[in-house]
Amino acid sequence: METVSTAANLHKEALEYQRKMTNPIIFWFAMLVKLPSAVFWRLKIKTLTVEKCEVTIPFFWRSQNPFRSIYFAALAGAAELSTGALCQLALAGKGKFSMLVVDFRAEYSKKADTKITFTCDQGLELFDLIEKMGVGETDQLTMISKGKNQNGDEVARFYVTWSFKRKA
Repeated sequence: METVSTAANLHKEALEYQRKMTNPIIFWFAMLVKLPSAVFWRLKIKTLTVEKCEVTIPFFWRSQNPFRSIYFAALAGAAELSTGALCQLALAGKGKFSMLVVDFRAEYSKKADTKITFTCDQGLELFDLIEKMGVGETDQLTMISKGKNQNGDEVARFYVTWSFKRKA
């Protein structure tokens, strides 16, 4: 698990969030409470840095559809987690914010019949957006999560638009 990249630039709360979400046991308990479907589908955060987040989803009976590929909702959950964990990292220690998915779009290009890794690499763009927001301001960012199989072939691409509001 990669957790060091530009960690010196992260706020104390962000470093703690990063540590917890990349620890398999703590992550499992956090997801059991907050997002049980992540536990059911065995999602794992492989990498969480300032630059990117990688989430894996295995191909097995709980994530499978009747057509012997990963169920589209399971893929969507993994993709959303790769963007949402990056958002949480960017917001940690920066004061009060609200965040909400306001748009979601998916493109499927290949059958997902092996372990899939979703990567969102817009961390620096996200951190910059959050840093520039003043109290009471709102902004949005469409984050792209690309799902690739074990051969490196892209199987799906998700566009998750997050809305942020900085609170007083």
